[in-house]
Amino acid sequence: MRYSVTRLCGGKALMAAPREQLDIDMERAASVLSEAGEIRSTDEMMIVLSWKGMEVTVYRQGKVMFHPLDDRNTAVSYADEILSLIT
Repeated sequence: MRYSVTRLCGGKALMAAPREQLDIDMERAASVLSEAGEIRSTDEMMIVLSWKGMEVTVYRQGKVMFHPLDDRNTAVSYADEILSLIT
């Protein structure tokens, strides 16, 4: 999948947004992601979880934000990993 990667929070976070917008089933995604990390919060628009020592926010449209993270290639790799679990 191709992504647009944006630096956020003064460079402490990266958001990987798929070029093609998705419509993720957030209830199913939360169930799957609860096996990969600790879910901190979830609603119909986003899921926040602890994963690999980071706070990860997954949005319904497929955007994935990683905090803290500063490597763009890692952000893309991690976004692929997470989205492959839930799409």
